[in-house]
Amino acid sequence: MIAQKKFKITGLMLVLGSVFALSSTVYATADTPYGHESYAGASDSDEVGLVESLTGFKYNETSFMKALGVKFGGWTEIGFTGNIDNPRGDNGPVTFNRGPNEFRLQQVYGYLEREVDTSSDTISFGFRADLLFGSDARYTLASNFDADENFNARILNGTSQHQLAFPQAYVDVFLPFANGVTVSVGHFYTLIGYEVVPSAGNFFFSHAYTMQYGEPFTHTGAIATYPVNNNITLKGGAVTGWDAHFNQPVNFLGSISYTTDDERTSLTGSLITGSVESSFATGTGDVKVDHNRTLYSLVLEHDVTDRLHYVLQHDHGNQEKTAFGRAAQWYGVNQYLFYDILHNLAAGMRMEWFRDDDGVRVNGFTDNYIAVTGGLNYTPIAGFTLRPEIRYDRSTSDRNVDRAFNNGKDNDQILLSVSGIFRF
Repeated sequence: MIAQKKFKITGLMLVLGSVFALSSTVYATADTPYGHESYAGASDSDEVGLVESLTGFKYNETSFMKALGVKFGGWTEIGFTGNIDNPRGDNGPVTFNRGPNEFRLQQVYGYLEREVDTSSDTISFGFRADLLFGSDARYTLASNFDADENFNARILNGTSQHQLAFPQAYVDVFLPFANGVTVSVGHFYTLIGYEVVPSAGNFFFSHAYTMQYGEPFTHTGAIATYPVNNNITLKGGAVTGWDAHFNQPVNFLGSISYTTDDERTSLTGSLITGSVESSFATGTGDVKVDHNRTLYSLVLEHDVTDRLHYVLQHDHGNQEKTAFGRAAQWYGVNQYLFYDILHNLAAGMRMEWFRDDDGVRVNGFTDNYIAVTGGLNYTPIAGFTLRPEIRYDRSTSDRNVDRAFNNGKDNDQILLSVSGIFRF
């Protein structure tokens, strides 16, 4: 067992060392469009897809699409996750790429949007609608709508690993007051955190524990965005809690972001607070009680040089009472380092720690989860990105049974994964 642990750690260090040795020897010119840029999840509608790359045809520039005033885009992601322990079922608490030693259709993602004109001196209207099919969809289902078993059963086999979700459907209204106010009404991605559900908005194939277990994915409600000046932007509004469409208590969701004049550094603080409905079994039946749940997130992004980019994230959540019958607290720190090697090649590292202080967020046990991930993003042709990565996970629990990995046998694991993103 000790020899196996040494092999795991030694292999991890060799691969990560090779990645960054390569990244220190080559000149870079590319920008790094990763991270949480908008409700859309950093999926830039102006990105070149395979159709344009291979044929030169720009379908969003046709007279028909221009007449409609809309843009369409999306991608397909296929991934493989290798686990040297070869466990049955899944990769423990690692979720999005959860299947050990198998290929999966992670995402077939499409969106249709009409952007508001924020330079207009009159009211402007827009919208955004997203559809997600694949094994990733199960992690962004919203209660009271696409998470409903009857909804998915009408379309898919309820036991299928592939699900269907509609993570965004909202209307934008731009109001030309002062510096301009944009109000978004409908269902949209969260403002919380750094990583996002759309694979095209992330550097890594896998996700951090904070995103997987500590944050909401989507909300339903209304959010107003107001640029105070060129440096400060405020967002705030009312939403129906976490990952829900209707019939949930109203929460406040907001953020404030500051960007320096040279745009090399930004700091964003976001917050969601409000009631959450919990059910408790009693002698006379289930009783539903509302309790406060509050989560804040801080994200610092800094361009150390034109090639080297750093991100620091901290989350902290509290809930007065949970379905487990006790209060909950969870928190974590993530650090990211991205290095642009060439215009089409970048290296990245993520170091993270997540604390499930009361054992209600991950798998029912109080535990610390530590992970180190190293990977590359390679785009051989516009419209296709290859994302290989190696990830080492460890929990610090001293439990002899029900450990976090390898079907309850181990406190750590190594994943060797790769995904390919094919843009439309």
